[in-house]
Amino acid sequence: MSPLHNGIPSTLPQGAPPVRHYLQFSDFKTEEYHYLLERAAFIKAKFKKFERHHPLVDRTLAMIFEKASTRTRVSFEAGMYQLGGSVVHLTTGDSQLGRAEPIEDSARVISRMTDIVMIRTYEQSKLERFAAHSRVPVINGLTNEFHPCQILADIFTYIEHRGPIEGKTVAWVGDGNNMANTWLQAAASLGFHLRVSTPSGYEVNEKTAVRPDSMGAGSYQTYSNPMDACRGADLVTTDVWTSMGFEAENEVRRAAFAKWCVSQEMMAVAAPNALFMHCLPAHRGEEVEAEVIDGPQSVVWDEAENRMHVQKALMEYLLLGRQ
Repeated sequence: MSPLHNGIPSTLPQGAPPVRHYLQFSDFKTEEYHYLLERAAFIKAKFKKFERHHPLVDRTLAMIFEKASTRTRVSFEAGMYQLGGSVVHLTTGDSQLGRAEPIEDSARVISRMTDIVMIRTYEQSKLERFAAHSRVPVINGLTNEFHPCQILADIFTYIEHRGPIEGKTVAWVGDGNNMANTWLQAAASLGFHLRVSTPSGYEVNEKTAVRPDSMGAGSYQTYSNPMDACRGADLVTTDVWTSMGFEAENEVRRAAFAKWCVSQEMMAVAAPNALFMHCLPAHRGEEVEAEVIDGPQSVVWDEAENRMHVQKALMEYLLLGRQ
């Protein structure tokens, strides 16, 4: 018989680790990331050899979307099925999340019927409120403040192509958004150097992300000139100029970001074996030149696929612990 949780049988099996959530990159320790990245490589290798890996049979993932998605939905849904589990897909149009029912009540109900929850929403506070009242793990599929699953995939992709990221230099060119915030946390956790170049008025909010004096083995520097940020960098990465939810600012942002298009010239001053990444969707001719994203230094398609593999490792870890 299952162990009791507040007098009610838990959805977690006997011997499972305590419930943990993944709401931002800083939620895990460095050694946990080393395990997750190794486990993702193991799981991906089995996938490529068409070998079954079904550790999550009879487990159900609830996916809740307040923001539209392509890669997040496909990677989580396909990944959960490949792990032997099943998926329930919810949007604000077909659920009570944030409407007539308080988020806390939705969390209490959904977490009694499923084993793990992924939420893609606007405010980080909404995700945190859900997690605080969930009895199963909650994963951040993207918020305005953080995008930890994407950065996990980016780091995994870098390691696949170039080896350990510790001590390397990553250049972020563009908006000081959820991706930039998460790169700051990743540098603190994994000991690489981060250079951030944003237009004036679009800087990273250090109070939201990580303060420079808490960067640990990593480092964080800002550059007013994106060319300087890219000089000698091992990885150059960017995102759209206008994130979802900020569409009203599109024309203003186009003007402000005009000099922050990742160009062939920027890649030329980076390290000779530098990689280019973009979390997608991309707008060629805006935040990146077509010759860069479609060129030989770009690994954006591996990066997109790797969302699925690292998230499989993440879900397995949250539900079963180390294997």
